[in-house]
Amino acid sequence: MPDDHVRVGRVGRPHGLDGSFFIEHPSETRDRFEVGASLWVAGEAAKVVGARQARGRPIVKLDRAVPRGAWLTVPRAALPAPGEDSYYTYQLVGLEVVEEGGRPLGRVQEVAPGVANDVLELDSGLALPMHEACVREIDLDAGTIVVAPGFTEST
Repeated sequence: MPDDHVRVGRVGRPHGLDGSFFIEHPSETRDRFEVGASLWVAGEAAKVVGARQARGRPIVKLDRAVPRGAWLTVPRAALPAPGEDSYYTYQLVGLEVVEEGGRPLGRVQEVAPGVANDVLELDSGLALPMHEACVREIDLDAGTIVVAPGFTEST
């Protein structure tokens, strides 16, 4: 994936016989998957030529065949600016995570979707919930995330 692109979903299992497929891990911005929308797959542009939902999950057909498991991306420049005190999850990757009081915990390697909330996966092996009880402050300019104490102890 080019550095100037952001993942918005992944090609899932086929749906029907016309080349349509379920989108795994879809973006919450569902208009990305409407007919006429542009997506990128393996560095090449593709147009959505068919779109529907099944059991609340998006199903699309692109103007070309794409391999199952491939990531669907959009250019970062195509994203609207986040609102105040908002951010995109890709902006968190690479930020240093410190506990209140200054103890370094590691850097964010990935923001993984979770059942109740997303999870910050750190290069130190820690996994921290993206929940207000844990995450106290995100400062994109400083490159840091401050978390509450008590989320790093094992039980």
